[in-house]
Amino acid sequence: MINFGFFQGTVTMISDFIISQNGEGEGCYTLLTVEDGTGGTVNAVISPATYFVDQAMVSVGDRITGYYDQNAPVPLIYPPQYRALIIVKEQPYQNVKVDFFNAQLESSDNRLKVNLSPYTQIRLTNGQAFTKYPGNRNLIVVYGASTKSIPAQTVPYRIIVWC
Repeated sequence: MINFGFFQGTVTMISDFIISQNGEGEGCYTLLTVEDGTGGTVNAVISPATYFVDQAMVSVGDRITGYYDQNAPVPLIYPPQYRALIIVKEQPYQNVKVDFFNAQLESSDNRLKVNLSPYTQIRLTNGQAFTKYPGNRNLIVVYGASTKSIPAQTVPYRIIVWC
């Protein structure tokens, strides 16, 4: 189980990120600089393995939320620099929750409960169908409206299983 942390804000800069001196991987890694609106800045390392929800193309000026593993080591520098696992470009009328969901499909922070419907698409990150029950897994839940209860309840458009 990954302990997901997140950052969100507006992308202010996109640049190449060099991972070796011999040029190996050149152009494959990117550094996104994100400002949170209160003066805080975060750098996110984007690798070929970073999952972009809806395969969204991100550019300067876009509002995003990035998710990383809080248990992974990070360099002690300012601004903080995280290896992004998942990037969500904000879209109107769409909410996204990335978290571990238990057997009852409740998030680990107890803020969202998922109710499945026959129309809920359940996919792997590669787009293929996931045929098992999605409980007790790390999930990316894409949904619209939710109740105002605690936990909020929703019937998602799509669930992406993060294996």
